[in-house]
Formats: sequence, structure tokens, C-alpha cells
Amino acid sequence: MRRFLTLGLAALCVFMVVAAIMIKLMPSPLKDSDFLLIGSVATLLALLALFLALVSTTLKSPDVFFKRRKKRR
Repeated sequence: MRRFLTLGLAALCVFMVVAAIMIKLMPSPLKDSDFLLIGSVATLLALLALFLALVSTTLKSPDVFFKRRKKRR
């Protein structure tokens, strides 16, 4: 339980950092579409970081995306 809470907080921190960086980099008169773009990119990167953290820590199998089936007799 603690591991998932830590991973969730890390994803939240990634979201906040990316959003803050993009707000600083965008030209100053921000429109609604700019905020939509900032939120979309921050969400994408936070989910990517969460996925990579889950694959590298929780799922320790060598083939994450493929599962061997048992042979039927």
C-alpha cells in the first residue's frame, strides 16, 4: 500500500513540475486553450512516469507485455 501511495505522490509531483514549467515557458497572455494544452502535456508525462515506475519496480518479469501460456495436452 505504501509503495502505491509513493508512486502516486511522485506522479503528482511530476504533474505539478511539468505544469509549472510550461506555464513559465508559454507566452504571457494565456488563453483557455493554452491551459488545456498545459494540462494535457502534464498529464501525459505524469502517466508516463507512473507507468515506467510501475514497470521498473512492481512488475519484475522480463517480458512485461507478453505472457507465456501453458501448453495444453
